Amino acid sequence: MSNPYGIYAAAAHTRSIVQAARVAVADLVGGKPEGVVLGPSREQLLNSLAESLSARLGLGSEIVLCRLDDDANQSPWLRVADRGGGRVRWVEADIETGEVPAWQFEELAGPSTSVIAVPYASSTIGTVIDVAAAAQAAHRVGALLVVDATSAAPYELLDIERLGADVLLVSANRWGGPQVAAMAFRDPSLFGRLRAVNPDRTLTGPERFELGEHQYAMLAGLIASIDHLAGLDESSVGTRRDRLEHSMFGLRQYQQRLLFYLLNSLASAPQVAIIGRAERRVPTVSFTMPGVPAAKAAKRLADNGVCALSNVPSRYFAGLGVPEYGGAVTVGLAPYSTPYDVDQLVRALASLG
Repeated sequence: MSNPYGIYAAAAHTRSIVQAARVAVADLVGGKPEGVVLGPSREQLLNSLAESLSARLGLGSEIVLCRLDDDANQSPWLRVADRGGGRVRWVEADIETGEVPAWQFEELAGPSTSVIAVPYASSTIGTVIDVAAAAQAAHRVGALLVVDATSAAPYELLDIERLGADVLLVSANRWGGPQVAAMAFRDPSLFGRLRAVNPDRTLTGPERFELGEHQYAMLAGLIASIDHLAGLDESSVGTRRDRLEHSMFGLRQYQQRLLFYLLNSLASAPQVAIIGRAERRVPTVSFTMPGVPAAKAAKRLADNGVCALSNVPSRYFAGLGVPEYGGAVTVGLAPYSTPYDVDQLVRALASLG
């Protein structure tokens, strides 16, 4: 692939791929193309964002994090706070239900709060966070709200304006796309108020936060994967955003029915203890099997054609003592999942009894 800064036709084509990827992500999250930063992973993008804000996160500042979040949206902020002497405050999840009471955001956000970083949904137990409440608390005190929507993007139509997130992250591999991520800024003018990560001072806009050359084949795959989501319902018409809205609505209806079946099936399975029972959730479920190591259960599922994760690092799980019970198994539904897959999962688990 040609260097995008060249004068040849191939370079122009390369630049068009980057711009098309920004447009596709903007359609996915309801944002603006000029506010989309592209990168190889959300971890790299979050590290870049945390570094750009490090001057604000020194002694006397506070960062609000969610215990239910992934390490990817915790570690960058913890490192910056530790280095600069900032204080970290934690939003906790209920130990029984896994829900995150929204009043905590108002209670924890204060005049010293610089950043509130939360997930849209838990990647382990599926709990959906009240992002609107977090946004209200953040903006009341002038803090930046960073939302990792990676675990929700395959299941719900995102709208950065409605959510009130200042920064929203997604990762294409979560909906079957390539290993590439995006960070959308609700207000692109924010770029000018943050310290650039890229040392090239001639760059403007999102390029100020992008390091190295893009993986252009990955970006082409990103565009194709978003188009695939938009085309899940073949009857949908209109703009890509219109088609995404129509397709994701139908997908959510189907997956919520299948999630209900999955939860009921697991609840009736011997030796299975589901972690969390939040009322609003995406179709991701974690459970333990006392006496059966999570790695062994995940291997049995894999041998029976069911994909699962085991022992996903989680501060929430650690607080519950899950590692002492052999760890947790995490499963999630995909657009192609069926009731047969759920039945196969339960049969495989039953064979461990």
